[in-house]
Amino acid sequence: MNESKRNFYVGIFVLIGIFCTGYLIIVMGDVSAFFKDRYTVYGYFSSASGLKKKAVVELAGVKIGHVSAIRIDTQFLVARVEMDIDRKIALSEDSIASIKTAGIIGEKYIEILPGGSDTMLVHGDEIENTESSLDIESLIRKFIFSENAL
Repeated sequence: MNESKRNFYVGIFVLIGIFCTGYLIIVMGDVSAFFKDRYTVYGYFSSASGLKKKAVVELAGVKIGHVSAIRIDTQFLVARVEMDIDRKIALSEDSIASIKTAGIIGEKYIEILPGGSDTMLVHGDEIENTESSLDIESLIRKFIFSENAL
């Protein structure tokens, strides 16, 4: 086999390797999320315990977005949750955002309950109606250490 033929086959092999690596990065790394058209809304929760970045945001049991950041609001001392929502989904201004748990000990996610208002949220708006997660650990602690326990 001559030198130029060998270089040709090595080049083809390298191009196939680069193509396969790029494909795996896009599929496995969810790079496709960068290309989706999304808008950002914010919710303020008294407790975001257990909620993590990249947690799912659901509407009617269907994923419509994800949590992109969780920060503390130093003015009001609450958790400020930033949610990226699919642009195809229009949320009304009176929607309710609740932190829920998938199963008994599953991961936390945000469930959106739609409202009935004709005014829709736009990029940068705030969901005013929020419900923090139920802290089962504190409920058990209150039950065990209460004076009225059996």
